Amino acid sequence: MTVEKVDATLADFDAHFDRLFGPSADDGKLKLLLFLADREPSSSLTWCPDCNVAEPVIYEKLEALQGRDAVLLRAYVGDKPTWRDPAHPWRVDPRFGLKGVPTLIRWEKGAAAARLEDDEAHLRDKIDALLGAGN
Repeated sequence: MTVEKVDATLADFDAHFDRLFGPSADDGKLKLLLFLADREPSSSLTWCPDCNVAEPVIYEKLEALQGRDAVLLRAYVGDKPTWRDPAHPWRVDPRFGLKGVPTLIRWEKGAAAARLEDDEAHLRDKIDALLGAGN
């Protein structure tokens, strides 16, 4: 089992999303989107405490997946002022409707099939359920 991790920003997200999640990308891989806060230049951490807690747990669970390849598109929402804007593109995009970060979404058949938002994206049993539901 391999996990392909691809990083995207607001500027290049659509190109990555179309390539990895579009109709021509039906390759049997588990498709996941992880919306995260941008990393602070002075450290490897993000400005979002919930992201810093959830991220390692999500990666641990992904690495433990058996028998299925996965693609993880990590989408960085920007700095705190950019994210706090109610008109942030991923807040208003009906495909995602983000309310908080981190948000982990399992993508199937052109839509969000399951999601964990900021208050539960660090919970191991919830991550297991989201990852296992697509098998």
